[in-house]
Amino acid sequence: MTNSADQPSTGTRRIAAETTTPDGARVVLFEDTWTQHILPAHGELQPHLRDILDTVASPDHRENDPWPDRERFFKQNAGPSLWLMVVVSSETIPARIVTALGYQHGRSPKGWTP
Repeated sequence: MTNSADQPSTGTRRIAAETTTPDGARVVLFEDTWTQHILPAHGELQPHLRDILDTVASPDHRENDPWPDRERFFKQNAGPSLWLMVVVSSETIPARIVTALGYQHGRSPKGWTP
C-alpha cells in the first residue's frame, strides 16, 4: 500500500494512494476523487486514508454494488464509525476507489455474517 502526494499519474489524473484487493487486483485512489469527492462529502475521513486502503486490502466483508462493475468493501472498527465502506469500480484497469464513507451509523452490512 502506498500513500504519497508524489505518486505517478494515470493518464492526466494523479494517484494519491494505491493498494491491492485480496485477489491481487491493483486499486488506485485518484487525488481528485479524494480531494473533490470523498473529503467534501465525508470530511471526517481525512485522518483515515490508511483505513480506506486497509479496507480494500483486507476487508471483513465484500458485496456487489448496485452499479455494474463495482464492489463494496467493508471493514469493522475502521475509520470514524463501526463500519467503513469503500466502493471500488473495476470497469477500468487499474480499478479505482470511487467513494468511501462510514457505513450506516454503525449498523452491519446486510449480508455480513460473523
